[in-house]
Amino acid sequence: MKLLPVITSTLSATHLGHFLQEQYNFSANTTCSLLKTGINHSYLVTDNGVKYVFRVYSFNWRNEKEIAKEIRLLNLLKDNNIPVSFPIKDKTANYIQQLSAPEGARFGVLFSFAKGEKLLNFPAETHHKTGEIMARMHQLTLGLQLERVTYSSKMMLMDSFEQLKKFLPSATAEMDFMVSAQQYLHKEFENIDHNNVRHGTVHLDIWFDNISIDSKEGVTIFDFDFCGNGMLCLDLAYYILQLNSTEKDETECRLKTEAFLAGYESITPISAEEKRIIPMLGVSLYFFYLGIQCQRFDNWSNVFLNADYLKRFINLLVKKYFEKNGLGRE
Repeated sequence: MKLLPVITSTLSATHLGHFLQEQYNFSANTTCSLLKTGINHSYLVTDNGVKYVFRVYSFNWRNEKEIAKEIRLLNLLKDNNIPVSFPIKDKTANYIQQLSAPEGARFGVLFSFAKGEKLLNFPAETHHKTGEIMARMHQLTLGLQLERVTYSSKMMLMDSFEQLKKFLPSATAEMDFMVSAQQYLHKEFENIDHNNVRHGTVHLDIWFDNISIDSKEGVTIFDFDFCGNGMLCLDLAYYILQLNSTEKDETECRLKTEAFLAGYESITPISAEEKRIIPMLGVSLYFFYLGIQCQRFDNWSNVFLNADYLKRFINLLVKKYFEKNGLGRE
């Protein structure tokens, strides 16, 4: 029988638990269970009631240097009392584990557990608090450059669009809109006054799915897998974009957006230029994440991604948000 190569695998939680028990000097009571698969795989690890999350990065997704820079950022934030899920060293003081999987070497990192729960909708007060945390984080990452991706217009609009073209036929109304929107957004990037826009390191994925809310611990931010370099207001744009997607009541959406921005500006100001470009950056991030979904078809999005899904996504989210913010008007 011919042995065929593997493009992705799911590691046994039982055997991974044994490995972690040895590597981190955990007790014999250690348990390990799969939380979810995706671009990366997450496992819940429990040792005598203390919880952790072990992330296994997909094969050829992040290299060791990129992961090390993510860890450096998280330690900076933790050391400055920003509530984040942080990396844990093993018994030899290493953060990164190398795992032999059927597809090749994969990397893993153990993180502290973010206490609380994910809430699709939460009160304005919590949005205010999240704004405060993001602003404090940006104060630390202002001017910081990681040896990771830089979120440029090419990265978000051009490279991602090439991925989208593999799955959405050109002779569709949705593709016509995306082409037109891409051209408009690219010109808008050229008009940004960067003298009045802050740059540094961004999270780029702060939304309800990466926030835990606990009655005692408060808000904890996790999953910095997309951290990189760019305009700090990209984080603002993404958060507001997702708030518009999850909060269907327009009045509530406006009030919660205002609360989030007020929380942010209670710590540090947002320039007029940053506020001006937030909507167009939000639509650009839609382009980027559609590109990621298409790029990771082989081991993540194949269970839902097809031309019909992309059409619905573009019409109900991208186009709606584009038009809601008056973009593209002469």
